Amino acid sequence: MTTPTKLPPAPVIDEISRLLIDHYVYPETAEQLAGLLQRRLTEGAYEVDDAEGLARLVTADLQSVNGDRHLRLKHHADPVSPKQGAATRDAMRRDFDTSLGGVPRVQLLDGGVAVVKLAPMLFPLEWAAEPLSAALTLASRAQALIVDLRANRGGDPDTVAFVCSYLLDERTHLNTMYWRGGERNEQSWSLPHVPGACFGGSKPLYVLSSNSTFSAAEELAYDLQQLGRAVVVGERTRGGAHPCRGWTVHPHLEATVPVGRAINPVSSTNWEGTGVQPDVPCAAADSLDHAHALALARLAG
Repeated sequence: MTTPTKLPPAPVIDEISRLLIDHYVYPETAEQLAGLLQRRLTEGAYEVDDAEGLARLVTADLQSVNGDRHLRLKHHADPVSPKQGAATRDAMRRDFDTSLGGVPRVQLLDGGVAVVKLAPMLFPLEWAAEPLSAALTLASRAQALIVDLRANRGGDPDTVAFVCSYLLDERTHLNTMYWRGGERNEQSWSLPHVPGACFGGSKPLYVLSSNSTFSAAEELAYDLQQLGRAVVVGERTRGGAHPCRGWTVHPHLEATVPVGRAINPVSSTNWEGTGVQPDVPCAAADSLDHAHALALARLAG
């Protein structure tokens, strides 16, 4: 019986430290985290047998300073491409192909209330525009709309803007993203034109949330809430407002490092660490029934 070969942690830790220093949105925190990882390496804390164990330990340390849930060392069971960003994109493509393009449910409830479920992600717009347009056009004739984000773990900010464009009447400033690279701000606006028919900006709109709702899905809920366009029903979301990029640091390990932060034009802040607070708090499992009842009452009124 052979003894398992331990994974040498030093090359992985050194590369993550470099990525933090070069790219993390908060430079001072990056220095602190890099120092922490190096100290833990010296102490032997990362002497483990496999990549999965190392990912778990390093992620806990990365999130120990400021709780940034986007700051992770992700384990991939299958070997991943060394190309920057490829590991995440390949995993997203598999989810896209098995979820009807990220719109696994469109349903008409009693009283003319439609439900559109967006899960498991808001996929890149070049993939998702067609299924999203089809679903939102179909729902545009409803008297009220419920957008279900309870199982959505994030995705593309451009896709957030695309979805919002079906739910507003005028071109609207949704979000501003600060990027560390180049010290620049980039505004996100709803689009002046989208394919198909729009639900519009006046009929009742509800967004379902859970404690699993994350990242770009939180932005969608937060943007619509801050604009006063939607009522958020359900649980407080996970609290991740930092867009990130991924780097392969080992054949089975990907470091994701936030490179920017969101700034809402209404609140001048974001949902990082706090999550999106629902307007109508309830258990996620009950939120669809609550939102349906709210919609029916508003339509009756």
